[in-house]
Amino acid sequence: MNQIAVLSRNFFGRDPEVVAKELLGKRLVRRLDDEVLEGIIVETEAYYGSEDPSSRAYHGQKVYNKLMWGEPAKIFIYNVHNNWMFNIIAHESNRIGAVLVRAIEPKRGIEAMMKNRSVENVFKLTNGPGKLTKALKIDKRLNGIFVASKKSEVFVANNERDFEIESSHRIGVKKDLERKLRFFVKGNKFVSR
Repeated sequence: MNQIAVLSRNFFGRDPEVVAKELLGKRLVRRLDDEVLEGIIVETEAYYGSEDPSSRAYHGQKVYNKLMWGEPAKIFIYNVHNNWMFNIIAHESNRIGAVLVRAIEPKRGIEAMMKNRSVENVFKLTNGPGKLTKALKIDKRLNGIFVASKKSEVFVANNERDFEIESSHRIGVKKDLERKLRFFVKGNKFVSR
């Protein structure tokens, strides 16, 4: 773990769309006591503030969403249909935004992830935001911690990458912006369907 180059807070202090694209191919690492679970980020979605009808910030600052106005590189977790959604705060100074991590390609601790989710098909293990959080044991207790520290229970590390990025409109939203803000690794079997 000493060779890992963790992404800095500055990485997340940019436009959510830029961060969402550049998170693809990075390594999401979850530390659980003596075990490490890890995967390559293969799908993300960008979210903004009051101008974004699909954003948790759309109706203004509330207790549950105040992190979106806060410091970039913090984890923001909320629940949708009994599934935890794992987001990382990402925005420029005096702005609002976050990136939803929708899917990873499992690389380390796969047996533990399968046990956490009670599935045997690796391609169905982390191919969606709720599946990902169950596999990695991510829940509300991690809300507000930084992903820009190797000491964190969850962090994002740099990774060599060579792939094409595709985009689409965000999934499962009632109202969307005209821009395509869902990004994924072209042809990757772990992208949600």
